[in-house]
Amino acid sequence: MNAVEIEQAVSELAEQPFDAAEFPYAFLMAFGNKDTTIKRLRTGASNKSDLGGVLQTNNIHLATCAPGDIAATLTALRDSPTTTRAKAKFILATDGIDLEAEDITTGETIACRYTDFPDHFGFFLPLAGISTVKQIRESAFDIRATSRLNRLYIELIKDNPDWGSAEKRHDMNHFMARLIFCFFAEDTDIFVSDNLFTATIDQMANRDGSNTHQVIGEIFRAMNTAIPKRAEAKLPRWADTFPYVNGGLFSGSTEAPRFSKIAQRYLSHIGSLDWTQINPDIFGSMIQAVADEEERSVLGMHYTSVPNILKVLNPLFLDDLRTELEAAGDNARRLSNLRARMAKIRVFDPACGSGNFLVIAYKEMRAIEYEINKRRGEPQRRTDIPLTNYRGIELRDFSAEIARLALIIAEYQCDVTYRGQKEALAEFLPLDAQNWITCGNALRLDWLSVCPPTGTGVKFRADDLFMSPLDQAQIDFENEGGETYICGNPPYLGSKWQSAEQKEDLGRIFEGRTKSWKSLDYVAGWFMKAADYGLHTPTVSAFVSTNSICQGLQVSILWPLIFKTGHEIAFAHTSFKWANLASHNAGVTVAIVAISNHLSSARKLYSEADAGGVLLSEPDNINAYLVAGRNIEVSPLRKSISGNAYMDLGNMPKDGGHLLMSRQEADDLISREPAARKFIFDFVGSQEFVKGIVRRCIWIEDDQVAEASQSPEIAQRLEGVRQMRLASDAESTRAYASRAHRFKQIQGRGKNSSIVVPKVSSENRPYLPVGLLSEQSIVSDNAFALYDAQLWNMALIASRLHMVWIATVCGQLETRIRYSNTLGWNTFPVPKLTEKNRADLTAAAEGILLAREAHFPATIADLYDPEKMPANLRAAHDHNDEVLERIYIGRRFRNDTERLEKLFEMYTKMTTKVSV
Repeated sequence: MNAVEIEQAVSELAEQPFDAAEFPYAFLMAFGNKDTTIKRLRTGASNKSDLGGVLQTNNIHLATCAPGDIAATLTALRDSPTTTRAKAKFILATDGIDLEAEDITTGETIACRYTDFPDHFGFFLPLAGISTVKQIRESAFDIRATSRLNRLYIELIKDNPDWGSAEKRHDMNHFMARLIFCFFAEDTDIFVSDNLFTATIDQMANRDGSNTHQVIGEIFRAMNTAIPKRAEAKLPRWADTFPYVNGGLFSGSTEAPRFSKIAQRYLSHIGSLDWTQINPDIFGSMIQAVADEEERSVLGMHYTSVPNILKVLNPLFLDDLRTELEAAGDNARRLSNLRARMAKIRVFDPACGSGNFLVIAYKEMRAIEYEINKRRGEPQRRTDIPLTNYRGIELRDFSAEIARLALIIAEYQCDVTYRGQKEALAEFLPLDAQNWITCGNALRLDWLSVCPPTGTGVKFRADDLFMSPLDQAQIDFENEGGETYICGNPPYLGSKWQSAEQKEDLGRIFEGRTKSWKSLDYVAGWFMKAADYGLHTPTVSAFVSTNSICQGLQVSILWPLIFKTGHEIAFAHTSFKWANLASHNAGVTVAIVAISNHLSSARKLYSEADAGGVLLSEPDNINAYLVAGRNIEVSPLRKSISGNAYMDLGNMPKDGGHLLMSRQEADDLISREPAARKFIFDFVGSQEFVKGIVRRCIWIEDDQVAEASQSPEIAQRLEGVRQMRLASDAESTRAYASRAHRFKQIQGRGKNSSIVVPKVSSENRPYLPVGLLSEQSIVSDNAFALYDAQLWNMALIASRLHMVWIATVCGQLETRIRYSNTLGWNTFPVPKLTEKNRADLTAAAEGILLAREAHFPATIADLYDPEKMPANLRAAHDHNDEVLERIYIGRRFRNDTERLEKLFEMYTKMTTKVSV
């Protein structure tokens, strides 16, 4: 369950009559416990409570009690020895009137009325395995509001199926945006009295909801009617109390969908929330999923934390403004100049979604401006920062509407904070009809028409801000000499996951520039468009992206095109998890990359993994792999630049399964025909090596065919291979029918041993899986092999140095590390090794093998689980790293960034002497 689903379940529990016997089980079910788990607790099979309550091991000890006994019950739960033995994280006591709970780990407590405990649902989220608790608690209101709006939306669509059709979807989305504004306005004094919207509906609408749509329609009509025209509009007296809002939000049709009794109840519940708590930057990213059927299943999981957004915005331009503010001190002239500069800064997000990047940028800018005004003795000065400087493009119309609304709310909240409620209210209504968020496909629109760098004049002014589908921004204004910053979190979508339309989007941008564009991630289109935009005006653009565009073959496709436009990498944030609100904090691995064609300050390289997300260095250059160093694209090589052993693919049977067999099949054959033993070998690919799966194969040399054919079963299997190959559509396969005893592609076989390296490996393992096989093993084409290579080669592959090199230059398959012999092994820079170096590395590799052997029969998957890796194996790898890294620089590297910098430095030098 995600956070929104949990909030809904908890809210429904609190609304039901209190049942002391059932509450503990209902509570646990609300946090995602399965029926089988609850059944075991009910029967006592897993319930460890000694107080007549319910105790779930590693989770919670909870009990109900008589009225007034909560404090005593909570103390008993805390002091219970079973609470300690079961390692409960929480204790909870309730009498159905009040509720108290404690987080035993932190000592944090809550105490509230029973009916109000859903307000604290975030407190208990660890029970559901959700680790982003801090962020959720900070945005608990936004989750509750999203959950309730979602319930209303679903109920309205159920009662008004036509409003869910493509023809009416925009009307439905627009209706939801109007509701959000009304809920916010009635709680923030924008309306003339508190709770005006909800109270009016509760008073004027029938209890069965039959006329609710008419009441809402009249309220909307009032807010679209200017005060001088109220008399002729003949508004009902109860609707005439609503202010004139306009700005396009309430213009056009005032039709509302019909309400059932349940829908009206949901509407009242939403209105009962305290909308002064709304965070427009967070709420928008959650609510956008309400109107999208595909995204509603993960409602509330599209959460982008403010700290993550600031990883983009701070180095993009906010840090520079704060530095200038600090330098200005109390100098009135310098402060005035900074304020004038800020008034002309444009922030443009060409994949703005619900506007969270724009909202955060606006709020941070207002905070800096307020400090300027305060230092100049003008704390209540009206802002010089126009909302229309925060431009966006969004494909989905509802998200575009929410982005505009979120910015309007953010502006009002800032005015209240920095100028006071009275001044904010005086200037808030009516809303302006200017549009600055464009609804359309960002990869097909001309960004210069949406966010012109300079110039004056209104291009198109709409009477209806929120109702007109647009292919360009509606307003432009004077901005001569202003700065433009592009930012955002565009859709990633690897090449295999793109629709035909998305492929066409990329084709429009890249055809004629490179023949390999079909291999690019979808996000590459935003980088190329940003670079093209920068050809017309000095710009810095920073996007959150999958780290795959800075790894593997995509580097050589995309980045030469970017650099050709004169852009360089201005700053970068190396790979980190972009978290959401799903259970266990699932998230995609991303990087942040900024490009600019007018760098005036030092480049900045940040790292999450190595330094907690802080600045690592200010290098002269950052290359496309996000490493300090020269711009370079690592290309596949036919042989090792370091003179290491030759690595090749394993062997491909192409046999229809006739040359392969399970362990049992092989044992049965040998039992019946002992002479067949000499032709049976272990068959080892990636899965077999990592997971310990045992498979066998038949391996027959050319001079052994006659001998092997004396075995009836082997002869039968060889005939099966021959028939399969003859039936193939591929001529190359049919040609091998006459050599049915052989694998179709034979790369090699270790006469003494083979070092095996899987093609794909989990990114969670601290080291690449690599191992030593006996001469009785055949490596499959699902792995790479070094045949009869000296063991010190294994020490190189098993090192942290090699791990970070492969992850960087070979890239990833989904999130897994993809190995390549030509792109990874052959390009891996190794210093010239002395005999002592080789001997030391050989001993280190032997140490790793012996440490593994001590845990037989544990598999590689077991041993290299980062949570369970044995101490002696970890120590063996640490020693291997120590030996190897001292060969490189005479000491251990400080972090992966330093490792990569050294490797790229060496690669650059070595490739000038090696021909591909």
